Amino acid sequence: MVKILICGAGGFIGGHLASNFLKESNNKIVCADIKPYEYWFQNFDNSENYSLDLKEFKNAIKVTKDIDYIFNFACNMGGMGFIENNKAECMLSVLVNTNLLRAAIVNKCKKFFFSSSACVYNSSKQSKTFVNGLKEEDAYPADPEDGYGWEKLFSERMCRHFTEDFGLETRVVRYHNIYGPMGTFDGGREKAPAALCRKIILAKKNNEKVIDVWGDGEQTRSFLYIDDCIKGTLDVFNSNKQDVFNIGSEEQVSINEMIKIIEEIADYKVKKNYQLDKPKGVRGRSSDNTFVNKKIGWKPSLTLKQGLAKTYSWIEKQINSNSNIEKFCIGDIEKDN
Repeated sequence: MVKILICGAGGFIGGHLASNFLKESNNKIVCADIKPYEYWFQNFDNSENYSLDLKEFKNAIKVTKDIDYIFNFACNMGGMGFIENNKAECMLSVLVNTNLLRAAIVNKCKKFFFSSSACVYNSSKQSKTFVNGLKEEDAYPADPEDGYGWEKLFSERMCRHFTEDFGLETRVVRYHNIYGPMGTFDGGREKAPAALCRKIILAKKNNEKVIDVWGDGEQTRSFLYIDDCIKGTLDVFNSNKQDVFNIGSEEQVSINEMIKIIEEIADYKVKKNYQLDKPKGVRGRSSDNTFVNKKIGWKPSLTLKQGLAKTYSWIEKQINSNSNIEKFCIGDIEKDN
């Protein structure tokens, strides 16, 4: 039996990973998040739970005591609107990863996982729509997303050097736009799939014909469903490979194309009010999974339409039932990328 710590467990990816471990594992699970427990996206009665700020070193020491494996998903982030307008707040997350790495050495933890982001990639390779998928080496020479991307890239290097200098076994993945049920879908930190599902659900519910779309809708991304994300996370963690890996989809679509898919799921058509003054991020981004498939054998199993159908159904139920809706709309304070 091993003792596993999941930081950012009150958020999206961390919550799904904790749920996965608690369903399938006899290991001891410890969960930590900065949010009060009642605002965690998923609540766990059969784990040891802490609501505390891991930017404080004493708290990192506390939660890592007797821990074998650490998964760090804790960071201050959200969708493009949040990270473009809160660069300093995003960069402060470096304190969380630094404290956890230091605490891992003090408490003799065996293995450390860091959740990085596609925002680390060089922006010059993302200036056009429908770009080539980003390979892991495309992060250098460094020119990442300002604020959030720099913090992630720096924290990747921290993991590398803690392995080199202290012998701490580390794993790093770069997530590409993870989405699915049990995540933020309103409040300013939600990402495009959840935001667009919400807008179309409400338009259909209120018989409205127009939704707001940030940018011109031609910007492209790839989106990975949460179940595939968890599988990829565990495949990398359990491997003997200490490289940095993409965990994302190669199914690149424009925002306009994603809206069309959601319209088909909803059986409801809308017109688009393009808001060109809103944050848009890079023009195009997608994952190249050649390296992770070759080294780990991982690849996604769900199409975007399959994942969006599941996500749409869950958000629609939340909106219609209004049960516990507040905690999915206040924003995700410590969670994944």
